Amino acid sequence: MATMHNGSSQQNIRQLVDHGERIGAVGSPSTTSEFTIDIFGRAVDKKLVGELGIIRYTQDGKDHYALGQITEVMMRNVMLEQSVGRGIVRERERWDAVQERQDTHTATMSLSAVFAVEGNNIQPSILGTVPSTGTSVHLVNDDLLRALLQPHQSEIFYLGRLYGSRPLLPMWFKHFDVGVGGAGEAYHVGIFGKTGSGKSVLSKMILTAYARHSRMGLFVLDPQGEFAKGIHVSQMELGGFPMAAVFNTHVLQKLGRISKIYDISNLILDRWEIFVEFILRFGFFEHVGIKSSQYQSTTAEYVEEYLKNQQNIKLEDLHRDETLNGVLEYVSSIADKIYAQGEGANRVREKSESAKTDSFVRNKWRQITSLFAERHGAKRVDRIIETVFSPTWRSRPIVIIDLSRHPDDIPHNVWEEEVKPLLIQRFLKAIIREAEEAYKRNQSLNTLVVVDEAHRLAPRERVEKERWASVKSTLVDAVRTTRKYGLGWMFISQTLSSLDRDIVSQLRLMFFGFGLGSGTELQALRELVGGEREYLKLYQSFRDPHSAFGDQLRSYSFMALGPVSPLSFAGTPLFFDAFTNSEEFFQSNGICF
Repeated sequence: MATMHNGSSQQNIRQLVDHGERIGAVGSPSTTSEFTIDIFGRAVDKKLVGELGIIRYTQDGKDHYALGQITEVMMRNVMLEQSVGRGIVRERERWDAVQERQDTHTATMSLSAVFAVEGNNIQPSILGTVPSTGTSVHLVNDDLLRALLQPHQSEIFYLGRLYGSRPLLPMWFKHFDVGVGGAGEAYHVGIFGKTGSGKSVLSKMILTAYARHSRMGLFVLDPQGEFAKGIHVSQMELGGFPMAAVFNTHVLQKLGRISKIYDISNLILDRWEIFVEFILRFGFFEHVGIKSSQYQSTTAEYVEEYLKNQQNIKLEDLHRDETLNGVLEYVSSIADKIYAQGEGANRVREKSESAKTDSFVRNKWRQITSLFAERHGAKRVDRIIETVFSPTWRSRPIVIIDLSRHPDDIPHNVWEEEVKPLLIQRFLKAIIREAEEAYKRNQSLNTLVVVDEAHRLAPRERVEKERWASVKSTLVDAVRTTRKYGLGWMFISQTLSSLDRDIVSQLRLMFFGFGLGSGTELQALRELVGGEREYLKLYQSFRDPHSAFGDQLRSYSFMALGPVSPLSFAGTPLFFDAFTNSEEFFQSNGICF
């Protein structure tokens, strides 16, 4: 972060710090990464865990301000730790001279950021020494944070408040290009938490933050329809939105963005392997007398080869009646190849001939092949990808691919296990190819691709099914190579331990919601945060949002890791409670309706 030329004077920031609530003083032992805070008696009954503290000290002749989040509070009474003291309490039940009076409270404050202030200049610094014991520790408030970050206030975005506290936690979500508000490189993002932890809402708030950058592309692979179903929500009577739909067309319109949703009904499919899968899953060959699934697969391969060899037939031409007639005649001609016995072959020839005038069969064929035909309002995959990545758009459209809907004739389990991986792989390959081409032209894609249900697409364990294994392989390879293209990936997952290790190791920004505090999840989390006991204990203190007495009392807490905030350049995690009210979210970020 570059030097900040701040309108707030050095004296003004000093006054804001001094006017903040004084809760304690630097104690011993303290290091350049972690402070021990001796808590004053007037502050021992305050909620301190999660609060952001600030320490003013002098380093190299300049005022410095060290900020950190309080991760743990410990109470000790040395007298009562001795066997004599415990014996007295056991006999008398109360020892007024010692109990409470001799209690000492200390807090652990982990360093997250340091600012050096000289005149009107504020710049990031490091803690090159440890302030002396007795140095005051104050609580940070919104006014002080705004003063410290005022030159970059336009880049600040808020997802919520400090854990269990009132001050807003400043964050920033920069686009992946160079220039104002740019990070200069792509980031990979991970959002983790069990069902009901608030990760989907958090991901939509983060997408809203990225949507402020009009030249940044956003592309969402939405296997379960989580993003698509809330995009066209109507405003509620009181002017707000449900939190599950904070990422919607009204918000995007305010940000000067448009959204486009594509599902199976308005996609033009363009791969032969997808056609073969559809003709099998729609049960087309059953209507021409081929009952065995094995024989149907063999016939589909024959038909695919036949159609590819017809110079005047392309995928978009399959819906024509003459194409169907040609396929039926061809199946009849190869009946002896399909069935060795004459009875089966005769049945195929007979059914193929009658199918030419069977309206049900013709409708079935059109239902399948229309998905590959040019039609109004539908677009090819390559064209959709070009639209997302096109740098010529003044405001690039936000595209959501809704894969939750499937044709009625295809069973849900078949769609999930056989068809959906083919469609996902088609989009992934198109994205990566476009990224490679842009890189050859020395262009940054400046795009974030969102992958929901990532633990299903790229699990840690070996994938047995070939199609899903191919999807996983493509994603793993993409996170290793596409960052230099300006292409970042956001993975949303219910678990951390079950997501592929290579993907997790490449993540730069990470958010952890409730539900990862035990077993293999905790071990995976410990590896990421460095095994620091205080951080993990604070994370484990997160309450299950659904244990609240009512919806209004639910709290969705998260631990953030990575350069997600101007207060986190020391690399330590930050803890916050995400917004639970859409109006508060919009007002805090200057999005007015």
